Amino acid sequence: MKYEVLDATQREQFLDQGFVRVDNCFTPEAAAEYTSEIWTRLGYSPDDQSTWAESSIHMPTHHTFDVKTFAPKAWQAACELVGGEDRVKQPYTWGDGFIVNLYEGADRPWEDASSKAPGWHKDGDFFRHFLDSPEQGLLTLVLWSEVKHQGGATFVATDSVGHVARFLAQHPEGVLPNAFSAAGLINQCVGFAEATGEVGTVYLLHPYILHAKAQNVTRTPRYITNPPIQLREPMRFDREDPSDHSLVEQAVLRALGTERYHFEASHPREAIVPARVRAQQARKEEELRRLQSTN
Repeated sequence: MKYEVLDATQREQFLDQGFVRVDNCFTPEAAAEYTSEIWTRLGYSPDDQSTWAESSIHMPTHHTFDVKTFAPKAWQAACELVGGEDRVKQPYTWGDGFIVNLYEGADRPWEDASSKAPGWHKDGDFFRHFLDSPEQGLLTLVLWSEVKHQGGATFVATDSVGHVARFLAQHPEGVLPNAFSAAGLINQCVGFAEATGEVGTVYLLHPYILHAKAQNVTRTPRYITNPPIQLREPMRFDREDPSDHSLVEQAVLRALGTERYHFEASHPREAIVPARVRAQQARKEEELRRLQSTN
């Protein structure tokens, strides 16, 4: 595998901590093209916090765009983590379905990242989880606004990949999203990070990493998206040539304490339609009415 973006230190960090940070993936001007209508869509005033009815909002997507063109540095780094462009299900797109954090947890004193923080989870409410699931070959945190300390960043459990990998290896029948024991897994973790950064920063995370929404005690609006990267085929941990294992796969093998591991799912793969899909469709219709009324 030829590495053009990720240096040796970043690659080792990914293997050891489950994530890597890539800065300057797009400009503030490029971000503004998609974020300029956020307040109209929300129906809130950015200058009047009394209009902020919800502390955090998962907005629906209106527009999508190809990451390879919009953020080629992030695209290349992602490909380097999953073993090459040919392993990615394309086109890989981002969209304007922003996750907005306005004042989540601002009613209580700041608490640093720990296993006691609320909301720890593994992403993926739309499929049955297996050790080799292709639905999430990589997770992303795309920062569309500046995200400062105590300003609603994402908490990341930096030693969670191993715990999740071993849990999934013990369940070849797969695990439904609502049966995932995130609480039991996070209590085994001792390493934590806060994903802060500038506009254009992209965090690339192992698909098994546990994470949680941090408090925004500063009440500074924070916008991110977290579109997963899907693989064309399930991951493999027993490739004929060990050097063909991606960094994502290598992290799993390291967690399992072996150089090769044969995995075979004992239950059919299963897609799930989460309740959030219906909720976001209703929100999208409301946003469209607001946008049309301003044109």
